[in-house]
Amino acid sequence: MKFDLPSFLLGYGAGAGTVLASRHLRPLAVEVASAAYRFVDMVIARVAMKQEDFDDLLAEAKARARGRERTRPAAEAQAQA
Repeated sequence: MKFDLPSFLLGYGAGAGTVLASRHLRPLAVEVASAAYRFVDMVIARVAMKQEDFDDLLAEAKARARGRERTRPAAEAQAQA
């Protein structure tokens, strides 16, 4: 097999470039992953809050359907106290 200097240099440069680039790209990758985790956590928290609001709405509808008096939300009860 014939040794081809340009191919060897190209391969060596690609390997060295990968090592050098990975050292500089790692902090960027960590920041991107951190931002993604923060975003997912924010979405999960908002979904949980909306689920709680929806559950409250269903509980109030169920109470009205069964003929019970409408219960005042805690915020209204505290405001009038």
